[in-house]
Amino acid sequence: MKDKKLFWIFALSSAVYFTQGIEGLPSQGLFYYFKETLHFSPEKIMFLGSLTTFAWMVKPLIGYVIDHNFSKRCWIVISLVLDIVFVLFLGLMQMPFVFLVALLAINSASTAFRDVAVDGIMCVEGKKYKATGKIQSIQWVSILVAGLFTGIGGAFIAEKWDYKIGFLCLVPVYLLVGLPAYFYQEEPGEKKYASLLADLKRLFSDKKILVIGLFIFLYKYSPSFGTPLFFIQRDTFKWGKMWIGTLATISTVCGVIGALLYYKFSQKINLKQWLYFSVFLGALTTLSYLYYTPVMAVAYDVAYSFLGMFIFLMVMDFMARHSVRGLEATSFALLCSINNLSGVASNLSGAFLLPLIGLKWLIVLSALTSFLCLPLIRRIE
Repeated sequence: MKDKKLFWIFALSSAVYFTQGIEGLPSQGLFYYFKETLHFSPEKIMFLGSLTTFAWMVKPLIGYVIDHNFSKRCWIVISLVLDIVFVLFLGLMQMPFVFLVALLAINSASTAFRDVAVDGIMCVEGKKYKATGKIQSIQWVSILVAGLFTGIGGAFIAEKWDYKIGFLCLVPVYLLVGLPAYFYQEEPGEKKYASLLADLKRLFSDKKILVIGLFIFLYKYSPSFGTPLFFIQRDTFKWGKMWIGTLATISTVCGVIGALLYYKFSQKINLKQWLYFSVFLGALTTLSYLYYTPVMAVAYDVAYSFLGMFIFLMVMDFMARHSVRGLEATSFALLCSINNLSGVASNLSGAFLLPLIGLKWLIVLSALTSFLCLPLIRRIE
């Protein structure tokens, strides 16, 4: 019975994360639509990317709703049904730009609900079976495998058609994810009808959560320069859409290897030692982008995808182990939203600073900000 339960836990977790990864199919088509049809600048595209991910910054509120209403499995099913409706609109209708962005934001919010629900299951079941690291490794292997299809498939769709076909391709995926959602049997938890303010007070009075949250924000924050590099690939290197998609696929394979290694060693690593190491490694890898040639661009993508995934899972596992009992979805979502907020801050600060100081100094500043989190590592237990 335990093995059967674990199987469906892993199956549901991997299916939901695979879906989250395959949802990137339209992203290349959207990027080229913004860049080459609407002629948007890198800063404007980065800003739009931040707007459409707003729901991921309020994940604690989503977690509160999920922890106190229905079951986590029920929320996954609701999200899948709504997503089918949203992608049909996006794939079948030609709509004004404002409506397009609004619908993208709503679709992103639905995905956030599904993500928070399955992460709540991961925290509850993972702590019960001492398998948070293993479940998360499988989750991220799944999202990366989906990235293999997204890299090549998204490039092919962008080359032959447009982003609308990418959205329509998601409909059968949403339908298939309903299978493990049906077979996973969630044990009913005790519903505590505390107010949102009471739950948030409980979370924010937990010093461990606060230290971890601040560390995650500083650890993840650095002014972003990824979109300008993408422009260099297209406009300076003259890379084609299919080659960019192929490189993304190769990088994804390396990320899968990093996730599988974390699955194997998740219970054996020295957390603090790896955190210190990763901070200095992150600064060095950031500075390496000062020398950006076609050959080095390929080398960076391959090497950093492997290292980055291992370190990313290490931090995510630590967050899951310290989720608050009874508020797993809310507390883990709080930490994830801090992580996402850091990403949005990175994007917006990068977009603001790029025209002011140029790409080279933006890279240097990004490397220096890597060290902001160092004083907090010693306070992490």
